[in-house]
Amino acid sequence: MDDVVVSGGGPAGAMAALILARAGAKVRVFERARFPRHKLCGDTLNPGALAVLARHLDCAPLLAHSDPIHGMLITGPGGVSVRGIYGPGLAGCAITRSVLDAWLLHHAAGAGAQVEEGVSVKGAAWSEGRVSGVLLGRRDGGEAAHSGRMVIAADGRRSTLAFSRGLARQPARPRRWAIGQYFTGVEGRETVGEMHVRQGHYIGVAPIPAGLTNVCVVVPHAAGATAFGPPAELIGSRLTADPVLRHRFAAARAQGDPVVLGPMAVDTAAAGEPGLLLAGDAAGFIDPMTGDGLRLALQGGELAAAVTLAVLAGELSPAAAHVELARRRHAAFAAKWRFNRTLRSLVTSPHGVVGAAVLARAVPSVFASVIRYAGDC
Repeated sequence: MDDVVVSGGGPAGAMAALILARAGAKVRVFERARFPRHKLCGDTLNPGALAVLARHLDCAPLLAHSDPIHGMLITGPGGVSVRGIYGPGLAGCAITRSVLDAWLLHHAAGAGAQVEEGVSVKGAAWSEGRVSGVLLGRRDGGEAAHSGRMVIAADGRRSTLAFSRGLARQPARPRRWAIGQYFTGVEGRETVGEMHVRQGHYIGVAPIPAGLTNVCVVVPHAAGATAFGPPAELIGSRLTADPVLRHRFAAARAQGDPVVLGPMAVDTAAAGEPGLLLAGDAAGFIDPMTGDGLRLALQGGELAAAVTLAVLAGELSPAAAHVELARRRHAAFAAKWRFNRTLRSLVTSPHGVVGAAVLARAVPSVFASVIRYAGDC
């Protein structure tokens, strides 16, 4: 039996495994993919996310494979444009998830966590009124149980553990889909992330290393609605029609196939249950337009690890661990959750988009402050 079983080797799971293994716990990580692997994301770490990483690791080798991000550019209807800089001495970085995730999981393994890639967690093992491990998929199609004193579900937005235990659901609203693709030859690349808010959709643009530009179009798509067509055509049509972006992408070339993710929003009823803790996107997912998803995931991994260590030390009952985690997550994230949901509601409403554009034109300093807060500065 392991002390801790972590389902998912992404940022939240790897961070939790790193902290636990360094503390002497016997940790095993099961990850269904094999790293490095591509994942749809904005490919940026804001200053807050880098601060979390720096609490545990020397980030210099990671930064050597990244480009700096000094703030955000937000544009809206009617030619509104607001640029916000994080501030003196503050910067995020642009780095692909294939590089970041492999780097972080490598450090978790180096700290002593046993990492098994290409292994799917199919569900939770249950005994004596609590989660007591995980069920792993076998090559013959069956399942095999693997025991752990505690289990951390960090297996993403569509968490097998969270959904199978009835802890997570996809709300009826909002139902938004993200379509992402890389491009080369984009004009006007700067050291800022970009968010272009339009009526009915928004477009995220981020410069990343090797001359690539990450483009992510987020559109609403209700259940039962007509399919929105080929993803590459959707991205192309939005860029071509956009008054700010069409000239910059006129000579751009798509690299690789687009990736589609959705519906994005996931609500959770709790931070876990007896024996099981949720971390990262498995603990809930809000549209990532604020660019702070990786900071929330990394810090969520920290919080899950701290509560787990209290259980292993005998300071906290496994039956009460998820309640304590919920308390700590609320204290750490409640204000940011409200902020993110407010922005999500704003861009969902046509009147909200117009009103925000008017405010940005009249008082641009308000949105510059919003950018700094979104960057967890």
